[in-house]
Amino acid sequence: MVSRKNRTLLSLAFFVGVLVWNVAAAAIKGETGVPVGNLSAHDIEEQLQQCPLVQALNQHKVAANPSTSSVTAQIFAFLFPSSPAVNALLATLYISGPPNFLLALCPPNIDPSSLSVMVAFAVGGLLGDTLFHLLPEIFLGEDEHDKVKFVMVEPNKNLLLGVAIMVGFITFVAMDKGLRIATGGAGSHDHAHGHAHEKVEATAKATGADTTGSKDSLRARKPAANGTSLAESTPEKEINASFKLGGYLNLVADFTHNITDGLALSSSFYASPTIGATTTVAVFFHEIPHEVGDFALLIQSGFSKRAAMGAQFVTAVGAFLGTCIGIAVQEFGGSSSSAGAQGPGLMGTSLQWGDMLLPFTAGTFLYVGTVAVIPELLETGPNKGQELRKTLMQFAAMFTGAGIMLA
Repeated sequence: MVSRKNRTLLSLAFFVGVLVWNVAAAAIKGETGVPVGNLSAHDIEEQLQQCPLVQALNQHKVAANPSTSSVTAQIFAFLFPSSPAVNALLATLYISGPPNFLLALCPPNIDPSSLSVMVAFAVGGLLGDTLFHLLPEIFLGEDEHDKVKFVMVEPNKNLLLGVAIMVGFITFVAMDKGLRIATGGAGSHDHAHGHAHEKVEATAKATGADTTGSKDSLRARKPAANGTSLAESTPEKEINASFKLGGYLNLVADFTHNITDGLALSSSFYASPTIGATTTVAVFFHEIPHEVGDFALLIQSGFSKRAAMGAQFVTAVGAFLGTCIGIAVQEFGGSSSSAGAQGPGLMGTSLQWGDMLLPFTAGTFLYVGTVAVIPELLETGPNKGQELRKTLMQFAAMFTGAGIMLA
């Protein structure tokens, strides 16, 4: 027969055992009562922030790096004052409106090759934004002033992010290659448009027409065509048809390119306000020479100045379409950083479909900043002194564009 003292000890031992069991279960499931395997990255980050060591590190970080509001931060806060979706739409308006309105100041016979310094500046901005902001954000996340953050390494996560970057790069390769095939190799949509007039002349030569003379030979030949026989006017019509084809195909490529710009803006603002602002600046300075080059190509394709400006405004709709698509993917596809993400995501990782837009954007920026533009900057003429001065200006502009991304 068990004594009273032994019964008390047995009850106490049972109580301690139950308590230990509950503590162990809580440790396995986490403080929220959810199994560890079902915790989202957001939930894990919240629980890590409750750790005394992490809280001490947060305090040290704030003390060592006091908060200061720079002029740049104040400007960004003024330009982008709302939610990620609204800010992305505002950014799309900023990059679409001013560059197109600037076309009213451009002379119809502008030579796109004269924009090489501006193109170099845009390259520096695009590559700076990609290397300084987008890629670190993709793999490591955005830094916060008052918190230390930890990166959880997951199987297949980096692989998926790398695949998304490559898909973005290959998408632009396919676009460029498709346009070259459609125009017989003479109408590629390079983003610098440094030799748009040469490409248009090459397209015209493919029809058997003579295009010798200046880049304005088409306009110079029109009066002569009106006073000549039908046999002499037929090549003029062939040239117009060839020019028009190149111009319309360029508009299609420009529309598609603007869609990717919209995707870039929406994904960057959902990543963080800072990433969104710097991406907007990079895209804005890229759009100026891009739009001027397209404008010159349309003029040389037979468009009037008013028609060319109208066509550029139509292609700007593509940017808003891309932004809306990106917002929809982020809102309905979710992201690993959102509080609503639960359970495993793509290929058993914490990644959601919304997380794939930013690496896709980085891939497109890498293509535009290297393959599509760098060959234009590498071209040189026979005058060594002039080319040396031009090269120094291009490098200075490129470093300036990249330096803005560091500000």
